[in-house]
Amino acid sequence: MSLENEKIIRNAYQVAEDKDVAGWVAAFTEDGTFTDMSIPATYRGPDELGQTVEVYAKAFPDMHRELGQFYVTGDVVIVQLRLQGTHLGPLELPSGTVPATGKRMDAPCCDVFELVDGKIKRFDCYAEGSVIAAQLGLA
Repeated sequence: MSLENEKIIRNAYQVAEDKDVAGWVAAFTEDGTFTDMSIPATYRGPDELGQTVEVYAKAFPDMHRELGQFYVTGDVVIVQLRLQGTHLGPLELPSGTVPATGKRMDAPCCDVFELVDGKIKRFDCYAEGSVIAAQLGLA
């Protein structure tokens, strides 16, 4: 079971990296949520979940998630990773739009996933917002 759950999450990261919005939404349960703790914002259900891939793909067209350690316990998967990319487009946040800075980010992140029947029910992303802001010259 743990290997299968890790595989499900690795696939979800690849779908996001491929900018496959429909595939990303399909990885979640119908009532699934994605919370970006760094801004903070929660995206719910099929109408909102795809926005996360679109927003970050536009702001960081070369966005890469450098996956580190996976910890799997039952239906919970925790991943240590690094968010890497160049800020080449507008970054739309709930607080407003950050114009492209042309600067590169390489920030630590920890993601926590809860799975139900092989789909993501809850995804909490703990990106290190202060590191991202400093690297983009915003802080």
